[in-house]
Amino acid sequence: MKSLTGISAPEFARRRKQLMRLAGEDAILVLPAAPERVRSHDTHYPYRQDSDFWYLSGFPEPEAVLVLVPGRRHGEALLFCRERDAEREAWDGPRAGQEGAVEAFGMDDAYPIDDLDEILPGLLEGRTRVYYHFGRDAEFDLKLIGWVNRVRAQVRQGASPPHEFLELGHLLHELRLFKSKDELKLMRRAAEISVRAHQAAMRAAKPGVREYELQADIEREFRASDAWPAYNSIVGAGANACVLHYRANAAAAKDGDLVLVDAGAEFRGYASDITRSFPVNGRFSKEQRALHDLVCAAQAAAMARARPGVAYETGHEAAVQTLTEGLLKLGLLKGRLEKNLADGQYKRFYRHKTGHWIGLDVHDVGDYRIDGESRLLEPGMAFTIEPGLYVSPDDTSVDPKWRGIGIRIEDDVVVTADGHEVLTDALARSADEVEAFMAR
Repeated sequence: MKSLTGISAPEFARRRKQLMRLAGEDAILVLPAAPERVRSHDTHYPYRQDSDFWYLSGFPEPEAVLVLVPGRRHGEALLFCRERDAEREAWDGPRAGQEGAVEAFGMDDAYPIDDLDEILPGLLEGRTRVYYHFGRDAEFDLKLIGWVNRVRAQVRQGASPPHEFLELGHLLHELRLFKSKDELKLMRRAAEISVRAHQAAMRAAKPGVREYELQADIEREFRASDAWPAYNSIVGAGANACVLHYRANAAAAKDGDLVLVDAGAEFRGYASDITRSFPVNGRFSKEQRALHDLVCAAQAAAMARARPGVAYETGHEAAVQTLTEGLLKLGLLKGRLEKNLADGQYKRFYRHKTGHWIGLDVHDVGDYRIDGESRLLEPGMAFTIEPGLYVSPDDTSVDPKWRGIGIRIEDDVVVTADGHEVLTDALARSADEVEAFMAR
């Protein structure tokens, strides 16, 4: 199984045990697999498993439900999944079935998914608390409420229904925030693939190239390495780089344009997320270089705060101060530094935060604040550092030479015992490094 998931069966078992210890012996935890999604009529999107379900099982199929029953004598980890079916497997590919769920995926027991309605009420009976993601799947929400009500209907016969419903993410997402050695191996692999993809785009760049042509070069590298896009790739040339979540990817890059590429591979479920901004003709203009150097300086300032014991928010604060100081020096902002920071004047040119958690989801789970305060960084936390500057082409308050320049520089880091590791460090970052790479 490890070749499929990159994670060993004992690690999946350890995760389940750890979660069940946190939930307590009178709890039950219910996790449905992701549904298949229709793209159009009878055509489906490529199937992608629910991240929480994957984290606890590594099971890749739809139509499955994982049920964890702490302390159950006859097995704590139960999987309901599709039965083997030679006719359907001839069309859609092999299924694990109940035997495979136990032998290959380490479940204590497995049952046909069609038996869920019959068996789950009995598993709920006698449990005090139900941990579940309410609100994700309205249809499954109603089913779960129906099963609980069936137990409630038997109270006069001595049944003991659950009386407390708790958000599963409160426990599970804190576990997911800290990456194991095996997880970091997969994230390094995703980063390596993404670096090659960005390099392919830089090599292919030339005046007149279409954004979608660069996207094709990027995503070919993903698939050639058995990876998928972790999110919709952003390729924005010229003023399109000022659109934070640009989607069209259809324009032609003109001589003198910068191209902003925000793209990352997902490998065995784990995401990478890289952004680079480079000149389509291989040479930065004076104004492009000035803003690019400033964004690099802001990223370095944030990166210096990526170490244990430092509040997560201080990285953003360091980047904002560096950007504001630089914008004042370049004349894009006016006045005193303190006043500009207090009033948030930088938001005209920098509208987003400086990063986010990364892992099984590109915007990964985990609290950023605890008791109203920015949480302190700890070893094993992984996140992006991605400051940017975006000067609208329509901003008449600035000199025309700055208008339409959009720059973002993003890398993935993991906190270590004594600092941090930059997972995406192999990709050219500074203006000099980018120009040198493109010249080669």
